[in-house]
Amino acid sequence: MPDIIKLLPDSLANQIAAGEVVQRPASAVKELLENAIDAEADFIKLIVKDAGKILIQVMDNGKGMSATDARMSLERHATSKISRSEDLFSIRTMGFRGEALASIAAVSQMEIKTCQQDEELGSLIAIEASEVKKQEPVACDKGTSIAVKNLFYNVPARRNFLKSNGVEMKHIVDEFQRIALSNPGVGFSLHNNDLEVYNLPKGKLSQRIVHIFGKNYQEQLVTCDETLEHINIYGYVGKPEFAKKTRGEQFFFVNNRFIKSGYLNHAVSNAFQGLIAEGTFPFYVLFIGIDPKHIDINVHPTKTEIKFDDERTAYTLVRAAVRQALATHNITPALDFTADINLGQKLAVSRETIKEKNYGQFRSTDLQQSNLENWDRLFDENKGKGDIDDFKKHDDQAVTLTFGSEINSGKELAESHEKGKPIFQLHNRYIVTQVKSGMLLVDQQAAHERVLYEKYTLYLEKKSGASQQSLFPEAVSLNPSDFALVMEMEEEIASLGFLIEPFGKSDVLIKGMPAEVSGNEKDIFEGLIDQFKKNVELSLPKKENLARALAKRTGLKIGSRLNEQEMEVLIDQLFACKNANYAPNGRSTFHILEISNIENYFK
Repeated sequence: MPDIIKLLPDSLANQIAAGEVVQRPASAVKELLENAIDAEADFIKLIVKDAGKILIQVMDNGKGMSATDARMSLERHATSKISRSEDLFSIRTMGFRGEALASIAAVSQMEIKTCQQDEELGSLIAIEASEVKKQEPVACDKGTSIAVKNLFYNVPARRNFLKSNGVEMKHIVDEFQRIALSNPGVGFSLHNNDLEVYNLPKGKLSQRIVHIFGKNYQEQLVTCDETLEHINIYGYVGKPEFAKKTRGEQFFFVNNRFIKSGYLNHAVSNAFQGLIAEGTFPFYVLFIGIDPKHIDINVHPTKTEIKFDDERTAYTLVRAAVRQALATHNITPALDFTADINLGQKLAVSRETIKEKNYGQFRSTDLQQSNLENWDRLFDENKGKGDIDDFKKHDDQAVTLTFGSEINSGKELAESHEKGKPIFQLHNRYIVTQVKSGMLLVDQQAAHERVLYEKYTLYLEKKSGASQQSLFPEAVSLNPSDFALVMEMEEEIASLGFLIEPFGKSDVLIKGMPAEVSGNEKDIFEGLIDQFKKNVELSLPKKENLARALAKRTGLKIGSRLNEQEMEVLIDQLFACKNANYAPNGRSTFHILEISNIENYFK
């Protein structure tokens, strides 16, 4: 019987390895940036085109590579960091050239130019699908430039699985931000399709945070810095009043390596308990310095997950450090940090008990019931404050919107809805009324989001959103990434009724809002952008994402009190929708409890 087991060709083995290391363009960006950091560069330039699908180029002014090292860096299992098994458990660097380059080169067309600081000439290597096409001396800048072109060109199945440019660019920006935050002493720049998105000078961590996320972060940063035996926790957390409704700007770094840890995220959330409204998330950039022997970074191929030898201790220390930071700034009761933590050989800790004050200003409050003279407009309004929306009365003429509807269950229910029958709210969350077949229960939040979503979709299709000009235009500071996103969607945003224009390098001036939306202009606009970014992972078309995002941000919330007229009109508007059965996110908007089912409860 012939032998059937054989060694794979190097090119195929590299493609398989690439499947673990290079999952999308952002994976290549991460590896190349980390290599540049380990090359001791103090300025790194990242250039991407077509969200990295056409080009990813990283240029650094680090120490460069010799001709031999440049060629060796393309071999599998080649590295300058590890020479014995013990080295695996004491890694503090990210990865100098080797291994990752071989994986990236296997699925792209790559060009490397590198020159050491004390050399006149550098080396040029051109590779396609792991095959070296050219290697020759070249005159080039000191440091290294690596250009990755046409990623996955030879693996079309992988390329077809890439998401839209918006989604892939978001992942690239995420990786860029993480590496830039963990290395404030290094200057960075990011260019996307020849447009400068970031230009970050080297400086302090606080300056890096402001340069990445915007000037408005200057006033919300709270310093966190606690040093104990074998461990150091430092960085910044945001003040409670600046908490957002999306979980995005939350960063944990262990020994300068970004990690994902729901366990530690919960520790920070626990420290903010009672200070922020439910469903909102604080900002934080926190670093943990710890002896590598107490952690294992090799539990995931991307090294974004780690294991502590004592996770309970890590949790307690993080929570205590954040509480102490908030207490120092008179935001929470003072905490005697040293009294609650007793480190032994394994960093064992005792539980601390903290009696929290009642911070009512950070919790959601009940709505005040409004006077409803112009009802048809009131359902489309939102004050956008915390978790609760206030209705506001307008003196101008109500605007009536009519949606076409097909013969479906929504239309049939509209016809069966008996006017004048009792109607009431249940727990300020559901609307209950009588229909011919039994009892109708409507989820007011889901129903209102459906109504608004169809209206905003119509605006985007017909570019017909009416605007109400602001008496005093308001400037909104955005980080460079969000500013670029807004400028890309300027036409669609205008179709919804927003009147904006660039104001400075990364600010926009809000000169008008959708006519039927009221509330703080800045909060609503920032909420729209935050929700849009949150929806990006769903890979929705741009217009659908915008309609969903604005409906979510301006819709009724749980706890909104309605009178009978408001409830009647919301039900009428819901059943006039093309798809009355479901909210944009797929939640059911209503349910009918049949009279026969009700009777069964009493048999």
